[in-house]
Amino acid sequence: MKTIRLAVLLLACLGLNDSVAQNPVIKGFYPDPSVCRVGEDFYLVTSSFQFFPGVPIFHSKDLVNWEQIGNVLDRQEQLPLKDATCWGGIYAPTIRYNDGVFYMITTNCSSKGNFLVTTTDLRKGWSDPVWLKQGGIDPSLYFEDGKVWMVSNPNDGIYLCQIDPKTGEQLTESVLLWQGDGGRYPEAPHLYKIGEYYYLMIAEGGTELAHSETIARSKSIFGPYESNPDNPILTNCCRAAQGNSVQGIGHADLVEAADGSWWMVFLGHRPMSGANHNLGRETFLLPVTWRDGWPVVGKNGTVSERMDFQTLPQKSVVKRPGRVTFSDYADGSFFLRRRDLPELVYMRNPKESFYNIKSGKLVLTASADRLSDVSGSPVFLGRRQQDMAFSFDASMTLRDAVRGDEAGLTVFMTEDSHYDIFVTRDENGRSVLRVRYNFVGLSHETKDYVLSSDRCVLRVSGDKEYYYFSFSQDDGRTFTDCGKVGTRYLSSECAGGFTGVMLGLYAQSANGKTKAKAEFSYLDYAGK
Repeated sequence: MKTIRLAVLLLACLGLNDSVAQNPVIKGFYPDPSVCRVGEDFYLVTSSFQFFPGVPIFHSKDLVNWEQIGNVLDRQEQLPLKDATCWGGIYAPTIRYNDGVFYMITTNCSSKGNFLVTTTDLRKGWSDPVWLKQGGIDPSLYFEDGKVWMVSNPNDGIYLCQIDPKTGEQLTESVLLWQGDGGRYPEAPHLYKIGEYYYLMIAEGGTELAHSETIARSKSIFGPYESNPDNPILTNCCRAAQGNSVQGIGHADLVEAADGSWWMVFLGHRPMSGANHNLGRETFLLPVTWRDGWPVVGKNGTVSERMDFQTLPQKSVVKRPGRVTFSDYADGSFFLRRRDLPELVYMRNPKESFYNIKSGKLVLTASADRLSDVSGSPVFLGRRQQDMAFSFDASMTLRDAVRGDEAGLTVFMTEDSHYDIFVTRDENGRSVLRVRYNFVGLSHETKDYVLSSDRCVLRVSGDKEYYYFSFSQDDGRTFTDCGKVGTRYLSSECAGGFTGVMLGLYAQSANGKTKAKAEFSYLDYAGK
């Protein structure tokens, strides 16, 4: 017995105790998770809205440690994003695996609606979209006896139809299955066959504080569906969780592990300043048990950041470095070389010729399309803010610029709410640095900081309350402070939208006719 106690103590000291899991399991703006299992491997996808490439895909062996292995929609012809904003683009995807084929079905709210893509080899990419007739958002697939069924939520309810996944033809009329338990916005349906029952699980209440997950069952796929008397099975909109550091939980998917255990992935958000959240909706995990034929999520259907539950045997993944350099890339188009950096995304469909590698640097050509435009394709390359406390640096040189041209870093939430630190030219042709705060149409710029050269290191850092701006002209040894501004103004509650903060590089020209270029040696993100 003494030996066992010592072993447990040693494991705890080494951080190998797998009975404590830290949520979220995927941090930052990775909402609407859907998961499937193939053998011992789990694959998970999330929404991407107006950003390209779309639908990040992750791999895990244990549901806790995830590695992004790519993006499902990584060809421009797969993902038309014309005029997509933080309210548009790609909504909730579902991933499923059946008879050797992966399926991903989702909604492009800025194009023709619901579609699916397929692949038999994740390393070789996915098919072109197959567009579908049944409307609504958050479509999902269910496979049985050679038939493929689709559920989604047109007309404020969950509807079912049979489809041909190769052509997109709808083979049966849409049938209403369930409208939930009375919460607004019944959405995010998933259909499962477990034992003798078909289970229909949905989100209700909207993806804010009243978000919840409910479930119903039937012995026929067409219903009628009986509501779980203990609905909702997942929510933090309750007295038991009103003080939790996670809120807005819901939009879930179920998966069974190879050992017979059941799990639920779902979204939630972590408030930063007061009740406001900036990081977007993130991906969380809880175990599921079964009682009287109904799923019980965790201990009481609530979630917090630190949870005590037995996980699957832990399999660590190689963490992607926060520092990205371009010295190993050959000269040419960066767009064609980007796939080993799946976390980096563009705004809408990028103009590929504006992103290049030259002499070990990423060169962005300034465009007349601006970050505040609700159409076009701003020259932007960003990654998600994943931590409340962080720093984000980039070494940049602005060349061939005139007054009105600018390039730098942006803390981007929506088209009309973003903070920028940038280099430009003043009326005397001098290289100057400014910080600009945009908030729902209001804009303010700081004084000019005159630079001794065109090359500098730009830095944005942050904590729960503030974003801080600074720059260095001695390769990062010392920094000049340029002020701070509250995080809350870039929160979903203030700025709107369904996304989270993106930290990006950008370049804008005065009129689209100038030849300004911004050269970036590296970008460096560090969570604290």
